[in-house]
This record gives sequence, structure tokens and C-alpha cells, in this order.
Amino acid sequence: MAKLISIIIPMFNEEGHIEDCLQSLKKQSYKDLEIIVVDDGSADNSIEIAKKFDVKVLAQNHKGPGTARNLGASHSKGDILVFVDSDMTFATNFIKDLTKPIILGHTIGTFSKNEFLANPNNIWALCWSINRNWPKDRLIPKNSPDISPVFRAILKNEFNKVKGFDTTGEYTDDWSLSRKLNAKAISARGAVYYHSNPSTLKEVTSQAKWFSTNMFISGNILRKIKSLISYSLPFSISIGFYKSIVNKTWQFVIFKLIFDTYVWISILKSFNRVMHN
Repeated sequence: MAKLISIIIPMFNEEGHIEDCLQSLKKQSYKDLEIIVVDDGSADNSIEIAKKFDVKVLAQNHKGPGTARNLGASHSKGDILVFVDSDMTFATNFIKDLTKPIILGHTIGTFSKNEFLANPNNIWALCWSINRNWPKDRLIPKNSPDISPVFRAILKNEFNKVKGFDTTGEYTDDWSLSRKLNAKAISARGAVYYHSNPSTLKEVTSQAKWFSTNMFISGNILRKIKSLISYSLPFSISIGFYKSIVNKTWQFVIFKLIFDTYVWISILKSFNRVMHN
């Protein structure tokens, strides 16, 4: 008997992506699915677009993806939870391939290394990959480890054991299941999907602010100080010019200066908050 799988999608101002995301999920070869969209306080038409589909739509004030995922999970009925983003699209067998090792009892959870860039022809999306030292067509290198701290799919009873994701609103909140369970997801073969990088400078600045909450950047005072140095203007200019030449992409200098400036400002603000508490 097929297991019911609940797909949970946090969504914040994704009117340009959510329709494609839901359409690709509706075409999945695995049919015993429950799709739950959790709007995280969008100010655009995201929620209206989502409601056009035969999916469950929930809403909350803007509290971040961790809280949204937990809300979706609390309303789910599936034996397996799948967490995806609203700017992703999926190959027809994605859900089938992603959950197969769980259904066979080989693991409590999986992820996929077959994450391809959905908008490789967009210059700012390309610059994002260059900045992260990713391949130009993939978001996860082929030679990356076969285990990951990020669960793309997990047994619901394991999720419930640790009461879901942390809700701190940090960039690495999706790592929190791994920390709580003291376990990692294993790579599922196949499970091809596509993920968009930021495609406008406005999206780049927004994601830079979110990226700055990464615990490896601003997790404690020492990391904040180190990050203020590494994201400072002299480093940004030198790295920006170097990578723009190596990758033959002059726009990367602009990208690097904007991205690093917003990360630097966000870290400084967080540093000041700590100092005044």
C-alpha cells in the first residue's frame, strides 16, 4: 500500500515562481500526495495564485521558513514529509526517487544532490553561483558527500520526536533537524529538481540579508568580527575583480560589491544588537 506523502512549501513573495512549482508537483508520477503551501506573510499575489490549485493553503504573519514548515507539518496527514521551496520545480519522478530509500526502510530521511540551476541564463543568478563557488549549472557539486545535514524528506514520526525545525529565523534553520536528531540525510539517487538563484539585484539584496544570519557568519561574536573583515570593501573589490576575470563575467564585480555590502551591514546591525543587550 502506498504511503501518503505530505509536501510542505513555505512561501514568501513568490508570485513569479509558485505557479511553476505547483504545476510540476501536480505532474509527479507518485500520486498519493498531499500538498500544503504555507504563506509567510506575502505582500504580493502569491497566496491568490496558490489558491488556484487543488492544494491546502495556510497563512501566517512573516515569521520565517522554519515556523512556516512547522505549521505545515502540524496540518499534514502523511507518513513522510517532504520540504521544498516555492522557487523550485521538479522532474516527474522527483518525489518517487526522493522517498524510495525511506519507503524501503533504509533511512529516516533523504536529500538529493541532483539540484540544478533553474535560471542559468540570468546574469545575477550566474553571479550567485560564482560567489558560492558552485558549478554554473548545479547548486550541489557532483562530488559532494552522500550525506547532508539538510533533510529534503523525512519520516513524520522522526520529525515529531524533536518537535520540528528551530524557529530562530536563521539561514541554517533547515539544519536544525539534523542537530536535534543527531542524524543526517542520505543521498537519494535520481530525484532531479531545479532551483532558481536570485535573478534581480533586489532579490540579491534580500537574500544577502537572509544569508547574513548563517551561523557560520554571525553565530557568535568572534564570527561576527571575522565576517566584518572578510566582507569589508577591500576584500569585496579584490575578490570581485579576480572572480570576474576568471569567470569572464564583468557583472560579478557589481554583484560582489552589492552582496557583500548588505551582508556587512546586516552583520554590523546584529553585532550592535548583541552589544546593547
